[in-house]
Amino acid sequence: MLPNLPYAAYLRVYQPLIAFSNREKAYWRAYAASSRRPRRSDAVATEHSESLRRLVSAPPVPVPERESGDAYVRRLGGEVYVCPWQTRLRSWLGLRDFRTETPARLSAAFIPEPVAEAAEERFEQWRERGEPMRTQILTSTWTVPLAWFSPFDAEERCLVLGGEEQQPADAADPDSADRGLRGERARHPAGGARPAPRTLLYVARMAEARERLERAIALLREHVGDSTSLSEAEGLQDWLLGVAHPRALLELDYGGLVHLVGDESLRQDQSVAEVGAALTGLETGEHELAVAMYQRVSRRWKEMEALKHAN
Repeated sequence: MLPNLPYAAYLRVYQPLIAFSNREKAYWRAYAASSRRPRRSDAVATEHSESLRRLVSAPPVPVPERESGDAYVRRLGGEVYVCPWQTRLRSWLGLRDFRTETPARLSAAFIPEPVAEAAEERFEQWRERGEPMRTQILTSTWTVPLAWFSPFDAEERCLVLGGEEQQPADAADPDSADRGLRGERARHPAGGARPAPRTLLYVARMAEARERLERAIALLREHVGDSTSLSEAEGLQDWLLGVAHPRALLELDYGGLVHLVGDESLRQDQSVAEVGAALTGLETGEHELAVAMYQRVSRRWKEMEALKHAN
């Protein structure tokens, strides 16, 4: 039900303004220039807090009455890119998944049945109007699906550890896409010298992300065949084809997962590089390398996911 969860990672598509209608384009251009919008370092926490306030009200409000007018913003080469929060749509989809996966008696303890049914009815009305069903943001709790690593390159990695002072590439641009696109040494510029938020993310241009994903799918089809890995990669490809403009940016954000491990574990996390090495091993016939890299990255994320059962 919460579009942003404490221990979740996110895959986000940032659309260039050209992807929007003239009316939307004008709105997002003004929004990006506003000094009052939530900045990237605070956006996840802001949306999460808003969701919690709705759910703890009496009665709870699982889905906001109106769609959010907020977005994540990036800039690259003088161009503005936005990833709308789509809080209402994501809340509807989250509520549907919650009710599907949770026994009725238990789900009713969180969301009274009349409240949930009313939200579902509004969702059906919304769908009947032909509104788009695809979100610009995918969420994964407690882990990152291995398919999410394949659209990225190790050089697009950006790691910022808690307490580090920022080394801004452009201190006047708090949402620069340079971080991630320019590698691990990039930092999250937010102006001044206050400590950067603890972050691990990757940012890729959509054309390159799609090429890498297509390569991964081709190699998995040839060398692995039907598998969970292939199914996840194909599902990711379908999502990107449905939502992303060719000039969009793709971002993998570890989100709240960075708080589950220490600084040294984050430094050693080279999941994108390991997935890339596994695919290259398949391509070159070095199957022992492919297996070793796959097992390494798979073990790391199984251990992370197991933390959800820890006290």
